[in-house]
Amino acid sequence: MQNINNSQTSIYRTVLPNGIVLLVAENPAADIIAGRIFIRAGSCYEKVEKAGLAHLLSAVMTKGCDGLSSLEIAEKVESVGASLSIDAGTDYFLLSLKTVTADFAEILALSGLLLRSPTFPENQIELEKRLALQDIRSQKEQPFNLAFEQMRQAMYQEHPYSRSVLGTEATLSSITRTDLAEFHQVHFRPDNMVISIAGRITPEAAQELVTKVFGDWQPPTEPRHILDLPAISVTPKSCLKPLNTQQSIVMLGYMGPSVSAPGYPALKLLATYLGNGLSSRLFVELREKRGLAYEVSAIYSTRLFPASFIVYMGTAPENTSIALDGLRQEVERLCNTELSAEELQTAKNKILGQYALGKQTNGQIAQIYGWYEILGLGIEFDHEFPELINKVSPKLAMTAANSYLQEPYVSLVGQEEAIKSVIS
Repeated sequence: MQNINNSQTSIYRTVLPNGIVLLVAENPAADIIAGRIFIRAGSCYEKVEKAGLAHLLSAVMTKGCDGLSSLEIAEKVESVGASLSIDAGTDYFLLSLKTVTADFAEILALSGLLLRSPTFPENQIELEKRLALQDIRSQKEQPFNLAFEQMRQAMYQEHPYSRSVLGTEATLSSITRTDLAEFHQVHFRPDNMVISIAGRITPEAAQELVTKVFGDWQPPTEPRHILDLPAISVTPKSCLKPLNTQQSIVMLGYMGPSVSAPGYPALKLLATYLGNGLSSRLFVELREKRGLAYEVSAIYSTRLFPASFIVYMGTAPENTSIALDGLRQEVERLCNTELSAEELQTAKNKILGQYALGKQTNGQIAQIYGWYEILGLGIEFDHEFPELINKVSPKLAMTAANSYLQEPYVSLVGQEEAIKSVIS
């Protein structure tokens, strides 16, 4: 078992004989244990005509498993005051659980049943489909979501990142129980899993429990599914979606690097500098000084594949054109003018402070190490990340801006006359 000391936390890492990667952070401070079970089975693994399948699978997995009904599962969790949830993202599938120490073995065993032998009851599939359809329709009424979806589709084309995890009304309607069972059979296998545990438990006890629940699960003879995704061609363009709304959403998008690429730390810092919080550059310049923005921010997600770097603003319809120019100018400034050492240090302090605060609870600890492991970064990335951030110089930040933040994709949602006049 590998032992890595990261700041105050010792992380133990081992690979079980069946391929499961087990991470354990012993933290006796509170009588709580949190677990995160990651599986390489997010929406990137779906067929395009079955978009939404991973999300639907995550919703129905807690609704029935070998020998237990939906109600019995809920009662098992709630009777001991535990929490258990399952979610699907783009890059991975995730089961989260939290219990007091005494109940951990029981809830871990239940998690094993849910992951290994879901029953996919037909009535629950239809119910979850209806709920997902409501979510899809609800998002179509929200200007930000419309602008973001339009941006995603323009930037990612045929790549799975272009699609919502929820899928579309058409694809969701076509998903059958057989589709769910086949997806589960292909991707849910021990050598596709990372189990990350944090709390009042020793690494030895955790390994014993995990072996008891999952040790007899053998990987199939077929090799693991390897993603073969279409290339992303960067061809910036403008997209407009007229909507009768009281504000315009103005969004610029740039194709940034994946988490494992060299430009990642610098862009993470630039996104923090531009749009993180009330002291960020966009907030101070465009909202406080010029009164243009209802909301303004920057987003640069940590992704397994190239990630979008997005700046956006919600503004009054009559300010649409000025808002677009303002956002463009702020991003162009990063390409033309080096940030001062003080500006950069302030952004570093902010991002590293938030990073440290994001590892306070057992759930957060289990999450971050499991996440790094499933992304292929390894648990060492926890201490590498602050080092990478601290190494970013003003010159390096400007070089990254010039590499990635040149010609933007533009996505506008708002009143027709307000958004059309901007592009014409």
